[in-house]
Amino acid sequence: MSDSNSTIDDKSEILFIYDSIYSIPNGDPFTGEQRYDEETKNVLVSDVRIKRFIRDFLLAENERTDAEHEIYVKSVDAEGEGSSSAKRVEQLQKKYEDIATDGEALLRECIDVRLFGAVSTATDDMSVNLTGPVQFALLNPSLNRVNLRMHQNTSVFKSDVSNQRGAIGTTSVVPYSVMQVHGWVNPFSASHTGLTDDDLSLMFETLWDSVNNANTRSKSNQSSLILLNIVYSDPREKLYRVDEYINIEPKEGKQEEQLRGPADYEFDFSRLHEAVENDKVEEVQYHVAFDDLEEALKGGSAADTFTPMPWRS
Repeated sequence: MSDSNSTIDDKSEILFIYDSIYSIPNGDPFTGEQRYDEETKNVLVSDVRIKRFIRDFLLAENERTDAEHEIYVKSVDAEGEGSSSAKRVEQLQKKYEDIATDGEALLRECIDVRLFGAVSTATDDMSVNLTGPVQFALLNPSLNRVNLRMHQNTSVFKSDVSNQRGAIGTTSVVPYSVMQVHGWVNPFSASHTGLTDDDLSLMFETLWDSVNNANTRSKSNQSSLILLNIVYSDPREKLYRVDEYINIEPKEGKQEEQLRGPADYEFDFSRLHEAVENDKVEEVQYHVAFDDLEEALKGGSAADTFTPMPWRS
């Protein structure tokens, strides 16, 4: 392991599992409908949604506490003055005058840039393109198949001047899904953004807490279940299809579409246990929501490979 304040040395892969009950884990921005694979019946969550969880929670922490997490990509609501790249760079230049002409150094002041990278074309002299060392899969499918449920609601306000009644809206709701997010941490890219172990620990803590504390109509009923960081013994190593290492097994003859909570299924960690016995794996950092999950997770012959997440130990 590298020093907490130095650039990370370790390559790793992330598996983050959370569940969602009668909600919309990730709506399409154009239609508002839940992202969904019609062929496999899996609910989908994008990498953008996961990164937004992290950024929004860090911004909320800035408001709630004395934390000062610098965020480059801010939503219009959070920014208050628009969120164009040029405008954001101007704000950073005023705040960090001593590095105002160094585009990369300026953006590296932002934790989301150190994590996810950034592109800025504010001016020809300030053109920056940093690849983020932390990446999540473009689309992340649920571990269970889901039948979407049609949901209708009415609004009190009139939809237009000619309509004397409120509008009726229709959307698709996910009764229950076990979402798995797959990610990668790359030390080669980290050397450019300056990502540290402290940054990574903060990201893991924020990812866990942000899902547990999402407080919008479509995201409130979600809970973090399992977070794994599979650390390689050598940054050149790679395991194949880590996203297939955890499965769920429905109980009592239920179908996957009938699942409505953790009591309806068990996690199958057998492939994960087999994989972490490989010399390619140095350790598996973990955090889980329940004691019985921890017992099942560490139930294989490589139990000593599993260590608590640094920020929870």
